[in-house]
Amino acid sequence: MKLKLLLVPLFLTFFSCVKNKGPIRLDLKDFAWTLHDVSDSLRLRDVNPSDVHLALLQHHLIEPPFYRDNEEKLQWVGKKDWVFETAFDLPRSLLQHEKISLVFEGLDTYAEVFLNGEPILSADNMFRTWRVEVKQKLRKSNNRLKVVFRSPLTVNLEKQSALRYKLPEVRAFTRKAAYQFGWDWGPRFVTMGVWRPAYFEAWSDAGITDLFVKQSRISQKQALLAAEMTVRSTAAGQVEFRAFEGEKLLASASFELRQGENLLTLPFLIEKPELWWPNGMGDQHRYTFRFVLQKDGEAIDSRILKTGLRRVELVRKPDAYGESFYFSINGKPLFVKGANYIPQDNFLTRISDEKYCGLFETLIASHMNMLRVWGGGIYEQDLFYELCDQNGILVWQDFMFAGTLYPADSAFVENVRTEAVQNVRRLRNHPSLVLWCGNNEIDEAWHNWGWQKTFGYSAADSAKIWDNYLRLFEKVLPEVVAENHPGMAYVPTSPATGWGKDAAYRKGDVHYWGVWWGREPFSAYEEKVGRFMSEYGFQGMPPLKSIEAFTIPRDRNPESEVMAVHQKHPFGREAIRQYMERNFRVPDRFEDYVYVSQLLQAKGLKTAIEAHRRAKPRCMGTLYWQLNDCWPVTSWSTTDYYGRWKAAQYAVRQAYRLCLVSFEERAGGLDIFTVTDDTHDKQVKLRWYLLDFNGRKTRADSSLFFLPANSAKRVVYLESGMLPRGKSAKNTLLVAELWYGSKMLNRGLRYFAKPKDLALQKPEISMKTEKTKGGYLVRLRSDKLAKFVFLDPGTDDRFDENFFDLLPGDEKEVFLKTDDPSFSGKQIRIRSLYDTY
Repeated sequence: MKLKLLLVPLFLTFFSCVKNKGPIRLDLKDFAWTLHDVSDSLRLRDVNPSDVHLALLQHHLIEPPFYRDNEEKLQWVGKKDWVFETAFDLPRSLLQHEKISLVFEGLDTYAEVFLNGEPILSADNMFRTWRVEVKQKLRKSNNRLKVVFRSPLTVNLEKQSALRYKLPEVRAFTRKAAYQFGWDWGPRFVTMGVWRPAYFEAWSDAGITDLFVKQSRISQKQALLAAEMTVRSTAAGQVEFRAFEGEKLLASASFELRQGENLLTLPFLIEKPELWWPNGMGDQHRYTFRFVLQKDGEAIDSRILKTGLRRVELVRKPDAYGESFYFSINGKPLFVKGANYIPQDNFLTRISDEKYCGLFETLIASHMNMLRVWGGGIYEQDLFYELCDQNGILVWQDFMFAGTLYPADSAFVENVRTEAVQNVRRLRNHPSLVLWCGNNEIDEAWHNWGWQKTFGYSAADSAKIWDNYLRLFEKVLPEVVAENHPGMAYVPTSPATGWGKDAAYRKGDVHYWGVWWGREPFSAYEEKVGRFMSEYGFQGMPPLKSIEAFTIPRDRNPESEVMAVHQKHPFGREAIRQYMERNFRVPDRFEDYVYVSQLLQAKGLKTAIEAHRRAKPRCMGTLYWQLNDCWPVTSWSTTDYYGRWKAAQYAVRQAYRLCLVSFEERAGGLDIFTVTDDTHDKQVKLRWYLLDFNGRKTRADSSLFFLPANSAKRVVYLESGMLPRGKSAKNTLLVAELWYGSKMLNRGLRYFAKPKDLALQKPEISMKTEKTKGGYLVRLRSDKLAKFVFLDPGTDDRFDENFFDLLPGDEKEVFLKTDDPSFSGKQIRIRSLYDTY
């Protein structure tokens, strides 16, 4: 498995690399901070100013927020106003510069900042960077800095009361991560704090404030590029702008600066460039460019940028099915395989670099090539996008708007415009970014969720609200993208059309929620296939070990109050049980119930993904909801809060493999499909046979055929008379294997009854373990079909395959990666579906 992970981003946060020149920074995190509420009812010393909840937790004034039912007990924190304060001296090296700015890369959210008793900043947007010139307000010693945070809950209510109509969600007034107000998979913890880096920045003469490498024309022969550098200067004068790759000078030019901000453009060429490709299509080659600003022959500032060269297009053209919706990378169409991503914690500042890296290990192991950064979260930190670049994970980037209407007064709109400009400029050099999307589900909600009736909007109100929507998502945001990220695709909303309308499946992207919200059977996934499936999903409970981390024994019941706290969907428990009754025997034991709930989720996602891939090229992308969690919960995630894989993550890994064998019922018979994302044609063989649960083959055949690159192909049709019926349908399966020479590319299994109706017998499973480099090789055999074999290593180490079907007489090899010296293999616990009966 190819995986390249670093714990520190590679230069995509620009910095000066000129010794003793350029800006210098003094980080505020190194200061000694105190925290108190505005009434001074408590006061804490030596706190991290990043988050009020975490400061209280650090001093043991609150219990762990995610434990049992502590969520409700801690709502008081988000309702109060809080103050962080610090006192500090400044080094002479900083004070001697001409300009000194105080920079906050993120204030969450309503913050008044005071320096030496003077108000210097009023912030109202979590997603913005705030910069204030402060040199004249600073002293050599005994400076005091105070940041006062107002509760967003209080501000939201004040703003709602001033509006003549009610917005669907009062959180809409605040430019803050929406999920922190609660969602149908997440708790409500309304955070406050200095959540991103804060520092004093001192500079003199001239310096670089922004750099964009515009990729004007990219081909295998030549890359035509232009470096656009924004330079601030204290006075007019002449400078030279130079571009290097390594020590090779690519281009240079002289420019006349004026006092203030200047935009310098330097074109340059790369002959026969090595292109950047998504995961599965090629290498992620990146160039390291160095840009130097010189004055009088001496370097005064510089930047290093590591980026990939590629040509990306969102292709939307009329075709035989309606209108296409697919991504072309370097002229080649890509079938997207990925997921929707949410923030990894409700308390953002405690997400470690290691947790980000663990997430990307999951993506690469699961053969993904795209994440959708959902609009109810955050514009992620630089490390996230660096890891996307490094590992070929494309980014569908929502602007941070989701699931409600928003105000559009001039102050709000200008606030949003600044937010958008800053974030587009910050992210635009990343080759992984391929789409900006205005919002999540607001257009669909306005036209399909009945808000007009629910909130009693008059005709005048409705016209005003829709005009506000168009102003933000059809004017302001596309203008920002066009001006600051030219050539990058923008869509105003996702999905393009609601899933209940036929048009949704002919053009644009679709969020299909007939399964789950509509209670439709899993088979509906095979019928409701659009051009690009950007949301769909099903819930599964987290692994038992994760549940044990936030519960006590008496809580471990599907209907307990604590489990209800950790299930945020209004009918989530009911839906899981209903679908379980349709497909499985409902177990009595809690441990079995957790296991079967995960099998249920895996079955749903497997059905959907295979249907989407079989529909290529009509369908050209599948992004399930959702990859991860922000806290321990029963949800749609395939990897839980602790990074543990559910059964569904293993199912996704198999369904997203390069080659796939899949099945589709047709006209009373059954089609066998092969699907490939390989970029090369192949001569392959399909072998298929019917097998009873005791290992007896009853019918077999094979076909040699040509498998075109990047295709889905119907290979074999089995008439209904060839398939098992009656009693034999409950103890027989179809096995289909795709072979390339002596290598089996994929194996597909088709059952003829639901899991609850299968005539399973108690399997006798033998296991042998062998210590190998990096872990253990485990070999399994069974005398009878063992369905959904789950191997529990008793640790957090992960098998490369799990929750698989073990065919009678076959030997199955799986690998457990572990560096635990105490592990011997004897701890491995084996179970299968039969054990829940």
